[in-house]
Amino acid sequence: MNTNNISDIEARVQSYWTKRAHDFNVVRKNELNSNISERWKEEILRFLPHTKPLQILDVGTGTGYFAILLSQLGHKVSGIDLTDAMLQEARENAEFYHVSPVFRQMDAQNLDFPDQSFDLVISRNLTWTLPDPESAYREWMRVLKKGGTLLNFDADYAANVRNQNTSASYISDTEVYGHCGVTPELEKENASITLSMPMSQKQRPYWDKKFLDLIGFSRSGYDLSVGKNILKEHDLKDAPMFLLWGVR
Repeated sequence: MNTNNISDIEARVQSYWTKRAHDFNVVRKNELNSNISERWKEEILRFLPHTKPLQILDVGTGTGYFAILLSQLGHKVSGIDLTDAMLQEARENAEFYHVSPVFRQMDAQNLDFPDQSFDLVISRNLTWTLPDPESAYREWMRVLKKGGTLLNFDADYAANVRNQNTSASYISDTEVYGHCGVTPELEKENASITLSMPMSQKQRPYWDKKFLDLIGFSRSGYDLSVGKNILKEHDLKDAPMFLLWGVR
């Protein structure tokens, strides 16, 4: 894929999430105030050393969900996102919850951080949106300290699109998971973007683990049950969430 194509696709992704930022945040705030957040913390803590504070990078932070949770646990968190509208929501959320992660607009595939800056790189529902996931994984490894951990929570959302499952796209603004405020036009754009991405053609998370091994992670693995454990009945039947992990 050439650079011009990547730029065009990223512009579409940025435009889509700019339109979706506020409604997306409504549901994320509901999730922050639900017992799902406690299950997230329990899952993440399984992979973290007991020392504090850790230097953590939340890639594709969106409206700051992980950045806020991990800041509440006493860690120093940097949250990055391509979409400024998302970051504006994230800053307001952090202020409301009295935590101070640092938010910056940045491309997840080209990080502006020195080598070995972070103990943990964490991401949620991002890699499926990336036109160059290989570069992203290499960058995330680059900024991890030796012995540092990558946690990537994602799903095969292309399968959801192919099966025309829109059950999570038209929820009320009181729900704790899914998407509210999605118009038919936005639904169509989301489907088009999803199927245009390289990840839509890959067997996940099997491809992801092989790639982590290829670029030099010392250990890696995946958990196919994490969606059922954390999201429970909200996990998507056609695109169950998985965890991909790696240790540098």
